Amino acid sequence: MTTKSVVVLDYGSGNLRSAQRALQRVGAAVEVTADAKAAAAADGLLVPGVGAFEACMTGLRKIGGERIIAERVAAGHPVLGVCVGMQIMFARGVEFGVETRGCGQWPGAVTRLDAPVIPHMGWNVVNAAAGSTLFQGLDADARFYFVHSYAAQRWEGHPGALLTWATHQVPFLAAVEDGPLAATQFHPEKSGDAGAAVLSNWVGEL
Repeated sequence: MTTKSVVVLDYGSGNLRSAQRALQRVGAAVEVTADAKAAAAADGLLVPGVGAFEACMTGLRKIGGERIIAERVAAGHPVLGVCVGMQIMFARGVEFGVETRGCGQWPGAVTRLDAPVIPHMGWNVVNAAAGSTLFQGLDADARFYFVHSYAAQRWEGHPGALLTWATHQVPFLAAVEDGPLAATQFHPEKSGDAGAAVLSNWVGEL
């Protein structure tokens, strides 16, 4: 079996080394880089993200990340967004009353969770989509690690996408699988064996 190559996109935001180690754990050959040619050539591209939507988009634009993602998706080459790396796939993010344009791979907005306790931090179960590849083989009570105050709470995109939901007072999208573009709101690299299984399932499809 050929080892799959994955680039973790380095645009100044994200748990780059923990993502690298988690992918290596499941057998991928991993490079952390901002190089567009390397990102285009890899079997898979992982887009991390922590912190604010606006800051992530600023960093992403500095390295031409929107174009890197768009070209891979258009060519049918797999991309996985994680945490804010998922959020920036949407058309816009609204934080502190400020609206920021996202990558626009999916329509709709990322908004603040309407919950009494923010951020949503810790372990939570998800309601995996029927037919999901990412969650294949995982039990319904598998828990994943979340840390976020904002999320996509509606889906306005492709009706054939596989949507996995979670709840923190209100429902929100925990993962999306839409052709070559997939994303998780939780951190698989911080989610122990369950997170490793998600990454293994993704790498296995590259």
